[in-house]
Amino acid sequence: MTQRERAEEILKKYIKTEHFLKHSYSVEAVMRALAKKIEPANEEEWAIAGLLHDLDAETIDYRTYPELHGPKAIEILKEEKFGNDNMYHAICAHNKQSGVKIQNNIDQAIYAADPITGFINAITLVYPDKKIESVKVKSIVKRMREVRFAAGADRKAMASIAKLKIEFPEFAELALNAMKQISNKIGL
Repeated sequence: MTQRERAEEILKKYIKTEHFLKHSYSVEAVMRALAKKIEPANEEEWAIAGLLHDLDAETIDYRTYPELHGPKAIEILKEEKFGNDNMYHAICAHNKQSGVKIQNNIDQAIYAADPITGFINAITLVYPDKKIESVKVKSIVKRMREVRFAAGADRKAMASIAKLKIEFPEFAELALNAMKQISNKIGL
C-alpha cells in the first residue's frame, strides 16, 4: 500500500460526510499543484497534508473548540502511526486558532489552499450549469473583491499566497486547474 493509499484509508475511516471528503480531495489537489511549483521534491507530503488537514472535522466540534482543530487531527494521525512532524505542523498551522504559527512553505501553502477550494466551489455553484469547467480565473479574481460573496471564505488567508511569491490571479488559476482535474471526484 502506498502512502497516498494509506492516507485515503485513514481519511475514510474518520470522515464520512461527502462535503468534507470532497473538500479534502480539493485541498489535496491544490497542495499537489503548489508543491510541483514550489517544492517538487515534497509533492507527496504536501498533497497528503492537504488530504488529511481536516481529519478531525467529524471528531470534534471545532466551532465550539476551534483551538482543537488541527491538534486533534495530529492525535488521530499519531494513533494511526502515520505522518511526520512537518506534516503535523502544517495541519495545525492551517488553523490560526490552534496557536501554531506558519513557519515554512508547506504551512503557508495549506493556509492559503484551504479556503480557496471552498471559494471556487461557491463560484462554481452560481454558474447556470454548476460545472467547474465553466469557471474562469477572472471570475475568481472578481469575486475575491466582492466581500459579500462567500463571506465566510477567508480572503486574507487566500491572499497570503503572496508570501510564497505567487500573485493571487496565478494562484486562482493553479487552484482552479487542480480542481478541474478531479472534477468527477468532487462532483463539479
